[in-house]
Amino acid sequence: MRKVLAAFGRNLDGSKSSPHTVRRKRAIFHNALGYAVEARRLSSNPLSDVQWTPPAAAEAVDPVVVANPKQVRKLLEGVAQQGKRGQHLKAFFGCLYHAGMRPGEAVWLRKANCHLPATGFGLLSLDGSRPRVGSSWTDNGRPHDERGLKWRPAKDTRPVPIPPELVTMLREHIEAHGIAPDGRLFRTSRGGLVQESGYGVAWKRAREAALTPEQATSPLANRPYDLRHAGVSFWLNSGVDPAECARRAGHSIAVLLRVYAKCLDVAPEAANRRIAEALKQWE
Repeated sequence: MRKVLAAFGRNLDGSKSSPHTVRRKRAIFHNALGYAVEARRLSSNPLSDVQWTPPAAAEAVDPVVVANPKQVRKLLEGVAQQGKRGQHLKAFFGCLYHAGMRPGEAVWLRKANCHLPATGFGLLSLDGSRPRVGSSWTDNGRPHDERGLKWRPAKDTRPVPIPPELVTMLREHIEAHGIAPDGRLFRTSRGGLVQESGYGVAWKRAREAALTPEQATSPLANRPYDLRHAGVSFWLNSGVDPAECARRAGHSIAVLLRVYAKCLDVAPEAANRRIAEALKQWE
């Protein structure tokens, strides 16, 4: 068991695995051994008898990856400038930022989920996700798994108000590109589910076009998922109640504050003001 745990800490090329990778592999292996116990192939789970401390994994979002609204606008324009595919994906990335959606949730966004008024805020009623996990790991042999919302019952929904900027973006998208037969807003040229490999390339090119050379080589908005981090961070720093931010993002309040603790730029400034005011009282 110790040899197995040590192997989890190394990649195939011999480099060191990330703490998240080690923890994930250990959890999967533990569950496999637990199934062997259930199937009576083993009398007990031998992994539980090994004293082993998993490597510490950073959960908090690093502020260096969080783009500000001006940078996000430039990035979205950089996506739209990449021809037909880029124009089709602009609203997809807009959903990650303005609605705090996970990529798998945006992949499954349908017109029936959208309330897009002519003016004012709109509403997205999210009811599912289609993350790409590989055809070997799904029951139907398709590359995308059919799931409900993360950490919620299968048929639960999450209403997310969206600003007029995203409302306009989605209305223009539907008018220009239409929808798939099943109502999906975003799809490949053949009508399939949007692939991470496709929108990942578009995002990489947008960063190179929209950011400065120094920013492009930095972790700033390095992944499409960082748009979600940027959106939720913007909500928090705009003074939105943490409970409401957690509800819109699909988090618990405890997880939200733990993950975005470093992105609360307002908190240090407020603390500094209080300390300065307290010191003045003793002058």
